Amino acid sequence: MKSTVPEAGPAPKLSIDHRTVTYVSGPLLIAEQAQGVGYDELVDVIAPDGDVRRGRVLEVSGDKMTVQVLEGTRGLDRQGTVVRTRGAFARLPVGPGLIGRILDGAGVPIDGGPPLLAVAERDVNGAPMNPVARDHPSEFIETGISAIDGLNTLVRGQKLPIFSGFGLPANELAVQIAASARVLGSDEDFVVVFAAMGVTQREAAYFRGQFADSAALERTVLFLNLADDPTVERLLTPRAALTAAEYLAWEEDRHVLVILTDITNYCEALREVAAAREEIPGRRGYPGYMYTDLASLFERAGRVRGRRGSVTQLMILSMPDDDISHPIPDLTGYITEGQIVLSRDLHRRGISPPIDVLPSLSRLMNAGIGAGRTREDHSAVADQLYACFARGRELRQLCSIVGESALSEEDRRFLAFAEDFEQRFVGQSGVSRTLVETLDRAWELLARFPAAELKRVKPDILARYHHYKDEMAETS
Repeated sequence: MKSTVPEAGPAPKLSIDHRTVTYVSGPLLIAEQAQGVGYDELVDVIAPDGDVRRGRVLEVSGDKMTVQVLEGTRGLDRQGTVVRTRGAFARLPVGPGLIGRILDGAGVPIDGGPPLLAVAERDVNGAPMNPVARDHPSEFIETGISAIDGLNTLVRGQKLPIFSGFGLPANELAVQIAASARVLGSDEDFVVVFAAMGVTQREAAYFRGQFADSAALERTVLFLNLADDPTVERLLTPRAALTAAEYLAWEEDRHVLVILTDITNYCEALREVAAAREEIPGRRGYPGYMYTDLASLFERAGRVRGRRGSVTQLMILSMPDDDISHPIPDLTGYITEGQIVLSRDLHRRGISPPIDVLPSLSRLMNAGIGAGRTREDHSAVADQLYACFARGRELRQLCSIVGESALSEEDRRFLAFAEDFEQRFVGQSGVSRTLVETLDRAWELLARFPAAELKRVKPDILARYHHYKDEMAETS
């Protein structure tokens, strides 16, 4: 049976066998007389038939230790099972050789290549980033997606989730961003660390194929935890991925984009382990510490003063029943700096990517746009697009009640804008756009409005970029 934990380095000479297993359930077992055992320590679990499985100490209470068995507890019993402690902790081999490799959820190569040539080993739990040393994210990242670049800008060092529904093309959007993301004004490409958790064989094949076909695999570290892999390995996958990202960012001075999919699968694994430990459940059965656990992942993004590298996070989250108030998206929203929301209605209408811009938000957008960063009209045109589209959406609802014939000429102008905005600005069918193309397209859509109606844009910006075109008059 394959090992599902990164090597922990040389084991100490002294190991202790514990033949005191008192409880076995799900992925967990409890052993007594555990003096000298530490939290998060790696252990070997020896089954009655001699099969050796890897485990991790989840809890130490008095002389009892709770062990998470990474290959499951099938075939284990209380009498014949031995827990061997080694005084070692979960560590990931790191080095430049990670780039271009495909690994399982725990960092073991599965691409048929040679073993990883490690220059160091790092604790998969990482080290807390000193808040005083954090640098404020302020550099614009061009993703090639107009609804993000123009209206919900991602900046280097930010953590931004994508709220999706089951069946929506969130993975396709993430792959497109991974292939085209770059820091504006920089010649350096992003290194992408892509961690897929609980995915099917079909999804894993899709990720492999897309990265290979676009040649993005040459700058990608791909972690794949499959749905039939051990559940508890899913808890290790994002930590291993972030450990690789931190090494590449802080020691190799690289811009690193970490994409985690799907956080919902991770939280389901967290709930399953909590239930096996018979913990008191919180909202909808999820453990009460889920907020803290997610924060320990998401807060590993950022920039550090004096370091050229950075870690930027995009995490995909499938909302059960498309419910944005579900505990997983609800808690994620408190930790992260905004959200990108995908719309099932836009997806049904064939608009790709189906980003619903009104509930979407990037709290750090203003730190990364404007003169000297993107373009002087960026903030104003984004505000105006929001205002015009919001009014068009309201009129669309009103139109369904009173009919379009009851609307004024001005109202019909906003109604037509809302449709064109979704089709021509949000929709781009897999084609990447530069920021200049995005902003120019925004002004094309706004050209139907007289300058007096564009109240969110200063006169000097209007004079430079706005070219009024009365489409109503031309049509008549």
